[in-house]
Order: sequence, then C-alpha cells, then structure tokens
Amino acid sequence: MPAQPEFSLHELAVGRMLPEHQRMDATTLDWIAGNPPPAADLPQLAADDIQVLVPDPAWFTRPVQAEGLHGISHCARTGILAFLLARVHDLDGPHTAALCTAAALHDCRRHDDRTDPEHGRRGADWFTEHAEEVLAVLGQDVPAALREEAAAAIAVHNLPYDAFSPAQHTAYQQTPQLTDLLKAADCLDRYRLPLTRWWPDLTYLRVTVPDGLLPFAHSLVVHSERARLHGAGHRDALTRAVTILTR
Repeated sequence: MPAQPEFSLHELAVGRMLPEHQRMDATTLDWIAGNPPPAADLPQLAADDIQVLVPDPAWFTRPVQAEGLHGISHCARTGILAFLLARVHDLDGPHTAALCTAAALHDCRRHDDRTDPEHGRRGADWFTEHAEEVLAVLGQDVPAALREEAAAAIAVHNLPYDAFSPAQHTAYQQTPQLTDLLKAADCLDRYRLPLTRWWPDLTYLRVTVPDGLLPFAHSLVVHSERARLHGAGHRDALTRAVTILTR
C-alpha cells in the first residue's frame, strides 16, 4: 500500500491548494466512502454483462497523468458507466462501441488535473490519428462514420453546451446522442473528486440517468480505488469492483 501523503486531496481541496497532478489517497477515499448518495436499485446485472475497457498508459500525456484522478481508472470507469447508459438508452452494438471507446479515451490528452480546457479537442485529434491502434487494443469495432461521432463527442465532453463553437453546435445537432451520453458517464464518475460540490449534478445533463446508477457509480469508485490502494492493477481493481457490485 502506498505511503500516506502529508495532506489528503480532501484536505488540500478544502484549503484550495490542490496540485496540478492529483492521485487518490486512503484518507480521501475514506471520506468519499462515508458520504454515499441515497440508495436506489439498479436492475439485476451480471459481471459478464459489463464491458471493461482499460486504456493503455502510453496513450496519456505522461505517466503521472495516467495514474491520476483523470487517468486510467477514471477513463475505464467512465467506459463502464457509458456501457450501462448505452443499455438504458437502447444503443445498438456499433454505437455502444463508439460511446465506450470515447469514454475510455476522453481524458487521455490532459496536461494536468486542473481545468485544462483544450484537453477535449486534443483528445479528439489524437483519437482520429490513432483510431486503428486504439480500437485494436480495446477490441472494439467502430465504423468510420461513428469514429467521427466519437471524436466529436470527445472534443466537447468537457465544455458546457452553451460554450460549443458554431461548428461544434452544428455537429452536435446532427448526432447528439454520443455527446450527451459521454457527458453523463463522465459526470457519474465525479464521486472520485475530493469535494461534494464537484459531485454529479444531473441538471447539467440532457439524458435520463436511472436513480440506481448514482450509488452504483459511487460504489464503483470506492471499491476500485480501494483495490488500487492495496496494490491491484487497473484491470483487476475494476473487475473486482464490478464483481462485488453485481453479486
């Protein structure tokens, strides 16, 4: 288990002293676990029903980013949540693959764990350039047209709807679903952040999110990050968390 830092992320956030690069710690995770959202039921799920896509560390801008709050674990959890939202909204196989691929990559070109407003655009450009490699590693079959939609969703996932450029707004109006669902999946994984005021606020979303996905998303953070702190790899930590939550 890694050594506990002098100050937890939660303490640093309260003091408005968060560093550029942020990583989960045991004290912050205990605080997250102690503040769950209201309980609500999801339909019965089996672990084998849930797709887990784990991005390659080399896809991130630097190793410290791959291991941080917007790194591999966050992107993989966002992919799991995107997969569940795709089920709720009856996406077909190719659209589900496009959505989950976008989720698994959406923060890979961040420079730090602060706002970094251009990271969505950088991520979209990077995916467009490396799509064949990415899809082969993730085992996803995404047609060319849907690759463009996935890239468009990545490009704006971090922007408020009213901040879209005219070209982004036009593209969004033509195919809004992947963007709306990626934003929703990303929002649901905000339980990893060290202040409750940054946690999911569904009023910013344009799609329906079942009540049960909120406690599921919170527990997914707690179980996967707990396993990571005890030395599990990213895939093992996520697989363990999914298994616990689908028993």
